[in-house]
Amino acid sequence: MDRKQIIEDPQTGNKAEAYEAFDDIPANPNLSRTIGDVITARYGRRKMLKGMLGVSATAALFGASALTAPRQAGAVGSPAGSRYAFNELAWGNDETHHVAEGYDAEILLRWGDPITAEAPEFDVMNQSAEAQLQQFGYNNDYIGFLPLNDDGTRGLLCVNHEYTNEEVMFPGLGRQDKADFAGMTKELVDIEMAAHGGSVVEIIRSNDGRWSVVRDGAYNRRISPLNTAMTLDGPAAGHPRMQTSADPSGAAVTGTLNNCAGGMTPWGTWLMAEENFHGYFWTDKLDEDGKPDLSGQPEAAQMKRYGAPGGWYAWGKYYDRFNIDKEPNEVNRFGWVVEVDPRNPDAKPVKHTALGRFRHEGAETTTSKDGHLVVYMGDDARFDYQYKYVSRGTVSDDPAANATLLSEGTLYVGRFDADGSVHWLPLVHGHGPLTAENGFASQADVLIDARLAADALGATPMDRPEDAQPRGDGTAYIMLTNNSKRTAGQTDAANPRADSNFGHIIEIKEDGGDHAATKGSWTILVKCGDPQIAEVGAEWNPETSEHGWFGSPDNCAFDADGRLWVSTDQGSKWGMTGKSDGLYGVETEGALRGHSKLFFRCPVGGELCGPYFAPDGETLFLAVQHPGTDGTRDLKGFERASTFEDPATRWPDFDPKMPPRPSLVAVTRKGGGKIAV
Repeated sequence: MDRKQIIEDPQTGNKAEAYEAFDDIPANPNLSRTIGDVITARYGRRKMLKGMLGVSATAALFGASALTAPRQAGAVGSPAGSRYAFNELAWGNDETHHVAEGYDAEILLRWGDPITAEAPEFDVMNQSAEAQLQQFGYNNDYIGFLPLNDDGTRGLLCVNHEYTNEEVMFPGLGRQDKADFAGMTKELVDIEMAAHGGSVVEIIRSNDGRWSVVRDGAYNRRISPLNTAMTLDGPAAGHPRMQTSADPSGAAVTGTLNNCAGGMTPWGTWLMAEENFHGYFWTDKLDEDGKPDLSGQPEAAQMKRYGAPGGWYAWGKYYDRFNIDKEPNEVNRFGWVVEVDPRNPDAKPVKHTALGRFRHEGAETTTSKDGHLVVYMGDDARFDYQYKYVSRGTVSDDPAANATLLSEGTLYVGRFDADGSVHWLPLVHGHGPLTAENGFASQADVLIDARLAADALGATPMDRPEDAQPRGDGTAYIMLTNNSKRTAGQTDAANPRADSNFGHIIEIKEDGGDHAATKGSWTILVKCGDPQIAEVGAEWNPETSEHGWFGSPDNCAFDADGRLWVSTDQGSKWGMTGKSDGLYGVETEGALRGHSKLFFRCPVGGELCGPYFAPDGETLFLAVQHPGTDGTRDLKGFERASTFEDPATRWPDFDPKMPPRPSLVAVTRKGGGKIAV
């Protein structure tokens, strides 16, 4: 997920849309505009009707049940042979979350909950940075779980906090004018900086199956861009382009930010991916159109390629390191993968430059056939790339022996050819065009400018590659969330749809079943969107119900039985489907390959992140971020932007004095047992 949902980002592009009127189609009960408005804006009346002959318009859009009353959670049938043993949840969008029949979905942690013995109780009207640094952060995204005992009933949650929504976080603020951020004082900036980063929280499962926080857990702590000291390692550490006035060594940096998805290593460390780092940087120099004036910047071309400065936050007003006019190299110190040892609070987190600098969505790990560590990583922007990293050394049972695996290795970028082959191209100085003559004087330059290096190598520009999940058999699944800017002339075999608002999922089979291979094959598992609308071009298994299709795949996970689960991030465009974001079980094998079932859905305006299964498969941890914010103008009966005082939902507390709070949810089966078995 990214800040695109709050302001327009010229590369990711999710923003409010303009729609034409088309009043002869019945309204989706969850939408303030008709479904016809939404589809006509994209495909036109004639094209929409082309695929609807012989059925009513609303039924063609969302199935016959769309003609009934507003959607409510409920069980619906499943096809024979489904590997996901649950009754499918009905689609919809309302103020709260819903889970499939027979399951409990309990709130485990909320923004502001104390996570240390010394932490004060949350007081939303009297927030402070000092308190927030001891409380659960905002907009929880990636979740990892590290067991502390043999049966997995006690463990550490490792949670990323991606960004903040000031308009529902602080009273009396509302939507900020991004030109001056007049309402954002240094005190508020410090609070939101403290709410970024990550949390390590010990939890325990009781005999009745419920999870709770161990508030005095010895490992509990916050990681933030405000005050967490980190080190840089790998080829770019110490390079002149990494040096600042505060750190002339170029090897030390304060904090991490916009941590989206991530991963856990085989030796039990946590990887935090820095995604939309460009949005946090500021300039006082604007051109006549109010856009950043990069004239005079020695790295103007590199900054432009990365979208910096984005000017999403007011941090640069109060901290020189986020102002490119004063510290132009600081931007090079973000956009990396950060490794954290959850079991050693005294160990400094490490930013690994060997994994390249780009807008990292995630960093999911596996091992090759001969034991090398492999990390799959997507660069979440339109027309950017899919990467993977292979370590030089092999994974050891001795955690200390794994210290260099993320420091020494080869970064590759994917080229997806029309014949169904994928080639992994090495980002290595001196290889092909990656030479001094082309602006890459060293391996440090190749990694700092990984996007430009991938451009030079001829990698395939993708439709926003987000999470990538490897499976032990040499298979990996790539979530491509959407790309509304791709034109018909820019389509290719791996990104086949122009104006792709709903995204698709690619399956990779590495040669020899080996994740370290430099070649493999690829196929499209599903093309997302409504299969009833011909112009959308969606492709699902025909057994997929009206509840099971989705748009904008984002995060994903395998359970212990090797089944794929996919969560969605439609951003403010959920009005194009009428559905809230949710979690789906997606078949990857057999006759039902490409079939999807809805298991969980978010409250309005929320995005579903995580997901992560406990080792025994009996608990599914989910993260709901920014509830009550995205696309709330499309919610019938609300039809306006949310603010602290006037949100579309007050989930999960439903306290009239409390705004919506991003939260973690623990899903368990009533009566016990594994999820969906």
